[in-house]
Amino acid sequence: QVHLVESGGGLVQAGGSLRFSCAASGRSFTDYPVAWFRQSPGKEREFVASISWSGSLTYYADSVKGRFTISRDNAKNTAWLQMDSLKPEDTAIYSCATGERAALTSTRVKRFDFWGQGTQVTVSS
Repeated sequence: QVHLVESGGGLVQAGGSLRFSCAASGRSFTDYPVAWFRQSPGKEREFVASISWSGSLTYYADSVKGRFTISRDNAKNTAWLQMDSLKPEDTAIYSCATGERAALTSTRVKRFDFWGQGTQVTVSS
């Protein structure tokens, strides 16, 4: 079992930046990709970004490409999502996820077995 705990998030003006962290405990997640998803009110959870187990490869949704950066440090069992040039449409609850059935390009929720609790991001215009 991998337990994921997120921190960061909050309220920011459009054009601003925020940074999330996702810390793993219990079983290590160093062998698995880590992804971030988000869910806005009335919408389904959608894929945002992912990073390979080694950290050498990343994959982004078109909507965040060039603005968000995902990274990880396996020695610290932690992953991060740096969000820049935020837009009001980025407002959502963000969650990190991992699992042995996930691949770098997995974008479907059901491929991920372990999830963080979710943290709110609100971008004001």
